[in-house]
Amino acid sequence: MKEALDFDVSYPSHRAPMMGRNAVATSQPLAAQAGIRMLQQGGNAVDAAIATAIALTVLEPTGNGIGSDAFAIIWDGKELHGLNASGRAPAAWNPERFAGHSQMPETGWDAVTVPGAVSAWVTLAERFGTLPLTTLAQPAIEYARDGFPVSPLIGQLWQRGYKKLKDQPGFTACFAPEGRPPRIGELFRNPAQAETLQKIAESNGESFYRGELAEKIAAFAREHNAALTLEDLKNHRADWVKLLSHPFAGGSVQELPPNGQGIATLIALGILEEWDIGQYAPDSPQWLHLSIEAMKLALVDLERYVTDEDHLEFPADLLLSEGYLKQRAALINPRQAGDFTFGSPQQSGTVYLSTADASGMMVSFIQSNYMGFGSGVVVPGTGISLQNRGAGFSLDADHPNVVAGNKRPFHTIIPAFALDAEGQPLMSFGLMGGPMQAQGHLQLALRIMKHKQNPQAAIDAPRWRVVQGREVVFESTIDRNTLSTLRRMGHNVVLEDPLSSYNFGGAQVIVRDPQGFYIAATESRKDGQALVY
Repeated sequence: MKEALDFDVSYPSHRAPMMGRNAVATSQPLAAQAGIRMLQQGGNAVDAAIATAIALTVLEPTGNGIGSDAFAIIWDGKELHGLNASGRAPAAWNPERFAGHSQMPETGWDAVTVPGAVSAWVTLAERFGTLPLTTLAQPAIEYARDGFPVSPLIGQLWQRGYKKLKDQPGFTACFAPEGRPPRIGELFRNPAQAETLQKIAESNGESFYRGELAEKIAAFAREHNAALTLEDLKNHRADWVKLLSHPFAGGSVQELPPNGQGIATLIALGILEEWDIGQYAPDSPQWLHLSIEAMKLALVDLERYVTDEDHLEFPADLLLSEGYLKQRAALINPRQAGDFTFGSPQQSGTVYLSTADASGMMVSFIQSNYMGFGSGVVVPGTGISLQNRGAGFSLDADHPNVVAGNKRPFHTIIPAFALDAEGQPLMSFGLMGGPMQAQGHLQLALRIMKHKQNPQAAIDAPRWRVVQGREVVFESTIDRNTLSTLRRMGHNVVLEDPLSSYNFGGAQVIVRDPQGFYIAATESRKDGQALVY
């Protein structure tokens, strides 16, 4: 980074940025330690990311599991690579299957798409890893077999998930074996998950998609008249994809292409560059107003156009063309909140982790069940909890994201990366939390890239979240005079306590310093940890 980060700026927090030549940052301390363990055994940043991701399926089942999806961006030391390991709908799915529904189901088998996380671990390990998958899975296996103390935030979310999903097939037997969810600080063991992870590691993922575990998943689906078949599992593949990129603050922000929502961050950042957002002080009313309006414009385009890349109405990068962004930016009134509809470019709960090593390799990785524990379906005797990504489809026959067999649904989870003006790595970053993710990426990029805030300050700063129309939810820590000004500008301001709502996401950031070390920061609103050495 050409300009030094500002370490004087700070917001209320008990966290401090961590600095070292190797780094891991994620939402659960024991998972972060699993990644560091791989680095200290001679592994690289990809090895650390895989080990951390596998451990998180055990330690944070409230956000991900073996039956999750995953995405990644990897800097291999010379260039960036994007991986889409999200699963597709069962081949038998179609709109008629869901006739009578006003929206796609969020629980049960009719919310389950093919899980992709295991394929992410395997694909990354085969291309970039240096340690065997059996080694990478070992910390997770130990946590599942020997037990781990349930951390505070996870314990609270576990209680919520149990109330919602206790009657789903296999859920209570796996996640509430005593007839109740585990308490905060209670040791929780999942020996079935330990055995499953061992089988996945020893078979290099084959058992999960084509072997014993796949057969158990398919058999449980048949038992409940679900559409998912062994053939669906066999046909799954993870895809290397070309990243979407847009210039910002003298560098560039990199996001994966649809079916994810990362393009919304790029649209909003492009609009803000048109408004020269850097002239306004962070957290000032004008800075917040323009950021919110740009995000609103991006989100209406996201809702209208984004789906599986193979089903887009036009190439995604049309939404990032200079002419289109200028046209969208011109819709913003600098003194008044607006209501926007989508444009026409043709005419012009998730877990996130970041790792980095001394060789220069960096990884931005995200993995999720979607809504908390996901569908609530757990395959008996395996510890495999299945995602509910099917809920991301539309039932509108005229929408590009309408449900169809072998199609990827719209996805909320997105990793992000930023490069400097010379095309060298600047930071690996992400923010989990459903619709908050693209908005969180925007806020982190603004603070770190445009205003040079250190990554911990950027994470700790008060956040906002566009809901719909003119409604914007702010953390209750934001300045009251600023809120009054925004209300006068027409924003419908709602306040939430960040520590009780869980709706402002969880960020992890690793910034590369040009002196050859990393600055890592972790979410102050969660249980996570940034570790360096």
